[in-house]
Amino acid sequence: MLELIFAVLIVLSGSALCSSAETALFSASRLKVRQLAQLNYPSAIALLAICEKMNRPIATIVILNNIFNIVGSMVIGSIATSVLGSAGLGVFSGLLTFLIIIFGEILPKTVGERYADRLALWVALPVTGLTFLFTPLVWMVEKVTTPFTSGKKRPTTNESEIKLLANIGYQEGLIEDDEAQMIHRVFRLNDLKAVDLMTPRSLVTYLHSNLNLGESIKEIIGSQHTRIIVVENSIDQVVGFALKDELLTAMVEGKKEQQITTLTRSVRFVPEMIRSDKLLKLFLETREHLVVVVDEYGNVAGIVTLEDVLEILTGEIVDETDRVIDLQDIARKKRERLLRY
Repeated sequence: MLELIFAVLIVLSGSALCSSAETALFSASRLKVRQLAQLNYPSAIALLAICEKMNRPIATIVILNNIFNIVGSMVIGSIATSVLGSAGLGVFSGLLTFLIIIFGEILPKTVGERYADRLALWVALPVTGLTFLFTPLVWMVEKVTTPFTSGKKRPTTNESEIKLLANIGYQEGLIEDDEAQMIHRVFRLNDLKAVDLMTPRSLVTYLHSNLNLGESIKEIIGSQHTRIIVVENSIDQVVGFALKDELLTAMVEGKKEQQITTLTRSVRFVPEMIRSDKLLKLFLETREHLVVVVDEYGNVAGIVTLEDVLEILTGEIVDETDRVIDLQDIARKKRERLLRY
């Protein structure tokens, strides 16, 4: 009888361990695993390798689980026949099946799902070793199952999931409200284009390159921008931009006869449909703060500054010198009035 009890305990324990390990590996957070792997924890590195190629470790666990359930049941049946006789074998088989379902499947899988992260780390190294030992058998199983399991790799996460996690983090008090909003705004960088951010040409302040400082003093002082576009004959002939402080400094120094063109810097041109994330990268790489936006015909549509792009992340940036808060909104309303009439 002790031999029978011992055999049942071995089968239940082995089946439970395999079931909980399988569930834990499937349920473990991939993001947490990557974070721990970056800290060079051996178990986390092994778990990350398992997560990236799950078919072999899972095949190993399934093979081992079936060995416990099938071979173990055969051994237990043989022992039970000699101990209980054929009369009690039927009742014992039903009881064993019940025990395997409860203690070998349902409870272990529940525990594996509930404590997935910790349990997955605990079994990662043993599963890696067993996978190596079972390599020939796993290789055979893999060849049979590959046509049915191959396909596009599922991404670890996506934009919607990250936004949801940000909302949950805020609701649970893990992150602040402004941090959650910032995370949501980051994804707008891919959605908004230069045409959505630009100050339209109707509201752009510009200077004529053929004039001198004295002739342009009214436009220079009246501009609320630190960078002023410089053109030849019309706004569609942009030659560059000038810094307002340099223009004012030259006038204070008595250089009113100096030509605007001598203080003009080169400017970059970008298409209307360029994404704001590419604009931000352009600003950072070139260390520039302003670009001119052109339409499909090469005409100037407006200008975009680094501040315009950063406002996607931070909201409207207003300082004490801003007389108009949102130039883009004014331009939209102006277009609506023109269309109405």
